[in-house]
Amino acid sequence: MLSVSRSRYYEWLGQQQDKPDPEQQRFETCMRALFVESNSSMGSRRMARRLQAQGFAAGRYRVRRLMKKLGLVVKQKRKFRITTNSNHKLPVAENILDRQFNPVTPNQAWAADITYIWTAEGWLYLAVVIDLYSRRVVGWCMDKRQTKSLVIRALMMAVNMRKPSAGLIHHSDRGSQYASLKYQTSLKQHGIVCSMSRKGNCWDNAVVERFFSSLKREWIRDNLYRHREDAIRDVRAYIVTWYNSRRPHSTLGYKSPIEFEKCA
Repeated sequence: MLSVSRSRYYEWLGQQQDKPDPEQQRFETCMRALFVESNSSMGSRRMARRLQAQGFAAGRYRVRRLMKKLGLVVKQKRKFRITTNSNHKLPVAENILDRQFNPVTPNQAWAADITYIWTAEGWLYLAVVIDLYSRRVVGWCMDKRQTKSLVIRALMMAVNMRKPSAGLIHHSDRGSQYASLKYQTSLKQHGIVCSMSRKGNCWDNAVVERFFSSLKREWIRDNLYRHREDAIRDVRAYIVTWYNSRRPHSTLGYKSPIEFEKCA
């Protein structure tokens, strides 16, 4: 038998313990990649679900501990003000949707709203249309003015993309852009039924409010865009490459909107 001194044995044992674990390295590399992809917005719950989907044994508490160790700190959100103006004398629709935010098929109920983004050139307004079935943003438009044209262009993008059947419910707040004759005519021309929130009740359109909150918390944060075009490119990237395609939603079983629609 070979004779090995105790000191040599412990030296060898220490060297083995110091060697990096390839699987752990791969796990941490994937965590960093997901965090960067999310623009430093992905918390431990969504991170754990994404890692599990990629075949890792990833409990939430293990992920939380490693995120702290790796310095993966989620940015905090800011508060933003309301943009739409419901103080007008235009006709308004009843709240037909009545907070039924989980339809069982696509193109059964859409929700729409407007928000704003500050740039060094002034405000940029974003109008979106979301399919409540999958939470997918199916229409959007950005402009420096908050006009009827802004919301109509977002609506037409959604109509051209989804080609919904008659009877689809379209829900929005009571803003003058949505209550305008031109917008209401566009809805009727495509057989779309109008539904509007009760006055001053943001919870009646909670899904779109949550999308805007995610956009500003996860992506925009304290960024000051020099030009409106910079903001337009960045918001488009959020919608197309992250939110619709990759961002996991707890409501959808931690799938992205497009993944959820493909699984249906």
